Amino acid sequence: MGTKKKKTKEDFTHEAYMGIRRMFFLNEIIPGQKISYGDLAQRLKMSTTPIIQALKRLEFQGLVRHEPNRGYYTENISLKEITEIYEFRELIEVSLLPKTIAAITKKGMKTLKKALDNHLDAVRDIYLKDRLLKDMEFHLTLATLSGNQLQINTLKSLFDLLYLKYRGNILFVTPMETVDAEHIQLYEDIDAGNFEQAQKVLGQHISNVKKHAILSIERINREKNSKFI
Repeated sequence: MGTKKKKTKEDFTHEAYMGIRRMFFLNEIIPGQKISYGDLAQRLKMSTTPIIQALKRLEFQGLVRHEPNRGYYTENISLKEITEIYEFRELIEVSLLPKTIAAITKKGMKTLKKALDNHLDAVRDIYLKDRLLKDMEFHLTLATLSGNQLQINTLKSLFDLLYLKYRGNILFVTPMETVDAEHIQLYEDIDAGNFEQAQKVLGQHISNVKKHAILSIERINREKNSKFI
């Protein structure tokens, strides 16, 4: 019977990193919040050392900021950053589509169809988190089938910023029926090898989601400002 491998410092840091990511996604850590090392350590049942290392990694990703002698904070909602993220997403995803269509196999189409079906099932669920995850998985599956790893990794980082740094109930406010229809149309265009139409649908889809997210944030900002009048 083999002995259990002892965890390294890197293992503990990774556990802390994944734990904090999960808190972001579940809105247990919200924009504009000061982050307490001790609180995170207690909740994740570990020492503060891996927590601090994990926060340094999250700082590098742009999910938190460090203020000397004060500690770590989450960033407040930035309309400018969210707009840039969606524009960058559109640039990457639309540019990858011809490569995806050129390289895709029957197996790849089955993988994409499964991701589409998972999303269609999820959007009818009451849990927004599942909907967010399945939407992200559909878009990442589509990008991954292109085989362009550098752009895929960049896209993953953009999704991290959107779905971890900002609350999903702010960003994902596009009507479900609209998202369903656009994803289905996109899949059908890819299946038919019509990359020009697929690029048009994908570009419109991301632009539409961005528009609804901006409207939602502007409404929230107006509501905040009205409280101080």
